[in-house]
Amino acid sequence: MAQEMTEEKSKPALRRDIDENLKRVYESALEPEIPDRFKALLAQLKAQQDGAQQNAVKEDSQ
Repeated sequence: MAQEMTEEKSKPALRRDIDENLKRVYESALEPEIPDRFKALLAQLKAQQDGAQQNAVKEDSQ
């Protein structure tokens, strides 16, 4: 009888642990890590766009 109570108490705890782990895996899959190389390429592109915009503003003001 004591073993039955232990099994019943452990089932909700086990389900809670499984739920928490599944949520953690799901959330990490939603927010993938962007590789450093890709971040560097994005930064270069942004710098080029910013430079082009500044040149356009200068040309318009002349």
